[in-house]
Amino acid sequence: MASGVRLKVLYVGLRFDYGEPRRGKSFEFENLYGSLKTMDYLEISFFPFDQVLRERGREQMNRLLLEEVRRVQPQLVFFVLFTDEIERSTIEQISKQTITVNWFADDHWRFESFSRHWAPLFHWVTTTYSGAIEKYHALGFQNVIKTQWACNTHVYYPRDVPRDLDVTFVGRKHSNRAQVLRLLRRKGLSVRAWGRGWPGGRLSQEEMIRTFCRSSINLNFTESSVSFGLKRYAKLFLTRRADGTLRLNTLKEFEGMASVLFQPPPPQIKARNFEIPGCGGFLLTSDADDLSSYYKPGQEIVVFENAADLIEKVQYYLAHDEEREAIRQGGYERTVRDHSYEKRFLDIFRTMGFQL
Repeated sequence: MASGVRLKVLYVGLRFDYGEPRRGKSFEFENLYGSLKTMDYLEISFFPFDQVLRERGREQMNRLLLEEVRRVQPQLVFFVLFTDEIERSTIEQISKQTITVNWFADDHWRFESFSRHWAPLFHWVTTTYSGAIEKYHALGFQNVIKTQWACNTHVYYPRDVPRDLDVTFVGRKHSNRAQVLRLLRRKGLSVRAWGRGWPGGRLSQEEMIRTFCRSSINLNFTESSVSFGLKRYAKLFLTRRADGTLRLNTLKEFEGMASVLFQPPPPQIKARNFEIPGCGGFLLTSDADDLSSYYKPGQEIVVFENAADLIEKVQYYLAHDEEREAIRQGGYERTVRDHSYEKRFLDIFRTMGFQL
């Protein structure tokens, strides 16, 4: 693009977490859209489809989205779909008028039931799962871009606080996380945890960031929550839209969900892998798909293999301040250099052929 000319982008995504206003702003709104707004070479507009859906209904929301595309005349429409709130015919019409891309973030477990059915509607898609690329290609869809979560460096950055906590974890209580923390405590280690399900409850965003900065060691677990209760089985048959309404799944969706029901998804990189180092925190994490492509284990982060390995590494790094500090600093510098959302989006846009 000519110097001084900005790329006109319409961002179509959730304003609220899971579309529910009571839960506050969505992660994607705060971090994807929030980062896009800061990029000088973009002229960014936002269509909050969940909010419009609740206020006007699905049919009206789709009509208003088409009107917004005609009004803004974007060079790119950047979608972050939730379920089927946006009709297939709406996306098809938009793709005839301008370039479209969708950010697929759950291909580790949702490819068969969701992504594969929606990807052909777009000119481009992105995926955070390395194993999904061949799956897209097998469908005959070639315009797939491997990307990843990142750090919103405008929000997640070091705070000037004392490092007065030994070992901490911020995240939901599920799987074997409580058991692992008990093992650490039985070794005489001081471990504190916050998040849904823990006695300490949830932290505000600022409290969480300050905890990352205050901790000598920040733990992270990359496994996904797997349960076999009624809610999990209900998802075979029902999909909840962003306005809280339910619909019956199609046969293809049912088959896709059934194919992964009893198969735990592979451990996946999450935003926390970037946010902790971005705050200048020392990260001790379980491994995940393609994690070593983003950080050098032992130099920028530390990876543990199992509970015994975790205990050993916690004890080691609490006792070796200089090594821990070097890794902490290495992780921070790598994050700022390579793992901001601005860097992710710039790579995506250039791959799509935009000259920025």
